Amino acid sequence: MPDGQAEGRGSSLTRTELAKRIDHTLLKATATGPDIDQLCAEALRFDFWSVCVAPSYVRRAAERLEGSGVKVCAVVGFPLGFHQGSIKLAEAVTAIKGGADEIDMVMNIGAFKSGDDDTVFNEVKNLAQFCHANSKVLKVIIECCYLTDDEKVKAARLAELAGADYVKTSTGMGTGGATVEDVRLLRRTLLPQTKIKAAGGIGTLEKALSMIAAGADRIGTSSGAKIMSEWPATADSRFVARPKPG
Repeated sequence: MPDGQAEGRGSSLTRTELAKRIDHTLLKATATGPDIDQLCAEALRFDFWSVCVAPSYVRRAAERLEGSGVKVCAVVGFPLGFHQGSIKLAEAVTAIKGGADEIDMVMNIGAFKSGDDDTVFNEVKNLAQFCHANSKVLKVIIECCYLTDDEKVKAARLAELAGADYVKTSTGMGTGGATVEDVRLLRRTLLPQTKIKAAGGIGTLEKALSMIAAGADRIGTSSGAKIMSEWPATADSRFVARPKPG
């Protein structure tokens, strides 16, 4: 197998397939235009699924990646989630017009923890309807580090019911990132067709593979190039993706 392969959740995963699970991410407040250009160049080099960027850089990334097959993902309501739903929708509209293929929206965490399920549901529903009407993907970030396990289950189900395509663990800006245990919990909670994105603190090949083995369909990381460089160059290299304790 020329790409090598890793075994996770009962199926093989080649180096190329791993790359296609990665959203190569740059969301630092200090990110510059040239930084985004470098991010896009790395995404092209490794043929990642997407780059994930701030709304202000969507058009630049889309121009750099035009015709390549590498998608553009934009964050909305990032990183705290407390924007009004109408503002999140306007962000998504602008991002998609600028060339975004996928939207990663932060749930209104405060409203959720206040028991205001209607606010959370409606903002996700409105974005999901807009994204789907334009053949785009919506991921909802529930920011697991701020939630109890019961809250994680409730938030995930609420996002799913409102039409989210993915539930995402973290922004990477909170008090903690993705854990294997959170990914496992989300996978047990969600319907098979609802996917999971693990993000936050995934900086090694081993950790990326453990997230996939636990049930993650997509990996959000600013360390995509490093992760790919850790895959041995030998043609017959194999990995077993085993989730470690979260």
